[in-house]
Amino acid sequence: MFNIFMTSINAVLPIVLLILLGYILRRINFLNDNFLSVGNKLVFNVCLPCMLFINIYNIDDLSSVDWGLVIYAVVAVFVIFAIGLVVSILTTKDSRRRGVILQCCYRSNFAIIGISLAASLAGTAVGAADVVNGVVAIIQAFTIPIFNILAVVSLSIFVKPEPQLDENGMLVAPKSQHTDVKKILLNIVKNPLIIGIVVGLVFVGLRYAEIAIWGSAVFTIKDNLTFIYDSLDNLKSVATPLALIVLGGQFKFSAVKGMTKEIVVGTVFRVVIAPLIGVGCAVLLSEFTDLVSFGQTEYPALIALFGTPVAVSSAIMAGEMGNDEQLAGQLVVWTSIASVATVFITVFLLMSFGLLAV
Repeated sequence: MFNIFMTSINAVLPIVLLILLGYILRRINFLNDNFLSVGNKLVFNVCLPCMLFINIYNIDDLSSVDWGLVIYAVVAVFVIFAIGLVVSILTTKDSRRRGVILQCCYRSNFAIIGISLAASLAGTAVGAADVVNGVVAIIQAFTIPIFNILAVVSLSIFVKPEPQLDENGMLVAPKSQHTDVKKILLNIVKNPLIIGIVVGLVFVGLRYAEIAIWGSAVFTIKDNLTFIYDSLDNLKSVATPLALIVLGGQFKFSAVKGMTKEIVVGTVFRVVIAPLIGVGCAVLLSEFTDLVSFGQTEYPALIALFGTPVAVSSAIMAGEMGNDEQLAGQLVVWTSIASVATVFITVFLLMSFGLLAV
């Protein structure tokens, strides 16, 4: 039991300590707001896309992909979205907060915290981390685009454009909301994370085409353009630690008066209910039915997908789309704090039942 406890601690604490380091460095003014802003852009626009590209590019054999796991992950995301929609409507009458709560319910920080967490849960067996990273890469290829598309839906369905004043001070009808959604959909297509995934899939497809035509991959980035591959791999290595430090530096415990209920509901759903649905149902289906078969390779990815806090970018997107950005920011903070305990409990329980490697 002590070994399981220490393994759980060792899996979670490295992530927590990097976030805490960022928070402390900002509080003592070693880091400033400009660094955090630039660091956030660097991570989102450069490092994370490189990491997603490398993870997908290194998938050796698509025939070994567990499509049952992929289908389960996608269906579970939509189920959580549907339940979150009901919860958000029942929680508040404020239309600017409903979409924020809904987004918090289903949208995890899979692209930053999730990857690091899954790797730490892979176990110590030789090659275990690489196998888990491959599983994570496949799930990311489907869920990250879905997260971004659902974010547009979440933040659009409740908030309507307000009437505006023309040059004569007269109220005019608001512009069509359809135009705004089209613009945001275009931004999704230009999203660096999605671009990294798509480019990775394209190169995997090209490699398979080479194998089909010539029997082997005659030209690859990894083997023939090693300097490019190594540069991208180095940026991948920077992504997670820098992202976690920046995340910690952005924590602001501002006043929560007037939004306590929304914060509690969003936080509990994100770090308790969503993992119970996503991970709990996976365990039940795998252990007691023949529908799916998950093991120590798949559970780390599912914990990372469903158990991590709400994505940092959710607050930025909420503000850009006319929703309550302050509430969204608070949910980032409180889900991140609460997830430390809930992820530890989840990991500890699954290790105790032999579902995760110790």
